[in-house]
Amino acid sequence: MAKRKIISPTVERRLRGDLPPNQKFIKAPIVYDIVSDIPDWDMERYRFRVWGEVENPLELTYWELLNSFEPVELITDFHCVTKWSVPDMVWEGIQTREIMERVRPKEGAKWVTVHCLEGYTTTCPLEYLFKEDTIWAYKMYGKPLPKRHGYPLRLVVPQLYAWKSAKYVWGLEITSEPKPGFWEERGYHIVGDPWREERFG
Repeated sequence: MAKRKIISPTVERRLRGDLPPNQKFIKAPIVYDIVSDIPDWDMERYRFRVWGEVENPLELTYWELLNSFEPVELITDFHCVTKWSVPDMVWEGIQTREIMERVRPKEGAKWVTVHCLEGYTTTCPLEYLFKEDTIWAYKMYGKPLPKRHGYPLRLVVPQLYAWKSAKYVWGLEITSEPKPGFWEERGYHIVGDPWREERFG
């Protein structure tokens, strides 16, 4: 059965000639990490969690996560704050809004902090997790997500700069106020909209 395909507004904007300012298109994404070595994660112990300002906190094994939601295929442009972009990237995963509908954020919940296995964190407005083209990706170009591109799970938020598309994700904390993550603490913008060129706060 064919997976439902989503075309990100980032692609539609490019085709209309509406490009983020000061970006250069390249063929493949450049890999960045905050640590030099990425270990082989123990997937038997891995748990995906959502907690904080939600009605129904969630905890699932990796396999439960992959089998509990309808997979989608996402085609999107990918914009890095370091001024490169990759057109028409293909991801497969789970729409974040499906998980948000299950956990039901409380009134007043406005922000999310993404927690990653190697210690990285980032934050963004909760509204982006309700957008159609924001997904939890576990495949890239039809193959299992490569280790350096975020295995086992990557948050892909196409309408924000790519440092928000956190790799090696294990958890999501829902809050009423923003909690600056790794790059936000180092001066990067709390939102990071490429079309507004929100590179720094």
